[in-house]
Amino acid sequence: MKAARIKTFSDQPILELDEIPKLSPESFDVKVQVKAAGVNQADLLQARGKYPPPNGYPQDIPGLEFAGVIVELGSAQNKFKIGDRVFGLIAGGGYSEEIVIHHQCITKIPNNLSFIEAAAIPEVFITAYDALVTQMKLAMGESLLISAIGSGVGLAALQIAKNMGVTVIGTSRLKEKLKKAQTLGLDHSLCVEDGKFSSVVKEIIPGGVDVVLELVGGDYLLEDIECAALKGRIIVVGLLAGRMTNIDLGKILQKRLLLQGTMLRARPLAEKILANEILEKNIVPLIEAGKLQPMIDEIFPLKEATQALKYLASSKNFGKIVLACD
Repeated sequence: MKAARIKTFSDQPILELDEIPKLSPESFDVKVQVKAAGVNQADLLQARGKYPPPNGYPQDIPGLEFAGVIVELGSAQNKFKIGDRVFGLIAGGGYSEEIVIHHQCITKIPNNLSFIEAAAIPEVFITAYDALVTQMKLAMGESLLISAIGSGVGLAALQIAKNMGVTVIGTSRLKEKLKKAQTLGLDHSLCVEDGKFSSVVKEIIPGGVDVVLELVGGDYLLEDIECAALKGRIIVVGLLAGRMTNIDLGKILQKRLLLQGTMLRARPLAEKILANEILEKNIVPLIEAGKLQPMIDEIFPLKEATQALKYLASSKNFGKIVLACD
């Protein structure tokens, strides 16, 4: 079988299609013929040599989410059958024609989704739901600030929050992305070319926002702290602007803020199974009801994985980039 392998680990990575050994499922695994794979910032970082996958996953094949068809079953698996359309998260190796994965880490694709649409869902919607609902306990009537609203996770978080009756403020460096996000229910749009937004947020919500979903990192965290409400909650998911900043700890104490970080990829199997349950029990029903939808910006064939990552690095995309694997 073939996979898009990293040939050059650099700021301008190069991937090429290569033949790799076929995989065989163990007792509790299934083998999936991959029809489409989502493209994520973690893939770009891995290709740049800055975010290696956990042990047991290929160092030179990115890919965290997939959609496809089951073609082989492990001996101890009875939840699925050959031919089932499934999607889910994997810690690496998704840019391949086939993957092997534990059967409790996949979910059946809703009938109203194509493989391309399904591949655009797991990483962003599970990340957003887990961060906002499971960890930050976001509730109806609260306010939410989302940085990088035009990203895949940002748009997933926006849709989840609006279905909960939450007021959402979104930031972006591009006005075009903000306008598009308004069609999904974004309440307040902030264009932040200089990275400053806390004063405007406090004009919109004088008491400050209840929850912040931080997808940019760096000095954005300083602004988050400034505009968070008393007992506000801040969860850091992305570090596009860097992993270092200088924080005034006094403001965290004064406001009694909760500051938390999160990551899906390195979680143990038991926690990945719980993450898949979020997809199956909380996200799929809303997709089937038409209340959540994948936002796809561009589709590339698997052989053009290099171009897909280059496009992702440009930050021009609104929503997801997907690789078509057949």
